[in-house]
Amino acid sequence: QVELAESGGGLVQPGDSLRLSCTASRGTFEFYTMGWFRQAPGKERDFVGCIRHDGDTYYADSVQGRFTISRDNAKNTVLLQMNSLKPEDTAVYYCARRRDVALGHNPASYDVWGQGTQVTVSS
Repeated sequence: QVELAESGGGLVQPGDSLRLSCTASRGTFEFYTMGWFRQAPGKERDFVGCIRHDGDTYYADSVQGRFTISRDNAKNTVLLQMNSLKPEDTAVYYCARRRDVALGHNPASYDVWGQGTQVTVSS
């Protein structure tokens, strides 16, 4: 069973950039869609974006134009580049592997999750 581990979170100021990484071990994800989600305290887990095996991407409206997802299948890594960060981007960010190769925002369609990494945007 593949395991996912996120890294790169931290405390940044509004307007700053941050890059999160998700690395897979004990397996591979190159043929699957990989997604990023986030969860703020007291809120549901929200879809951020996802990337298909061929590099096609799909983003939530709230991050479109600010966040970019990329993948390096040779390194079993998916990246989330976050620019122009806002306080409302504060959350625990999770990467997840989707059950299939489609693009989609439903968390129930993702079957393997990482432990998450905290991102805090505050002045």
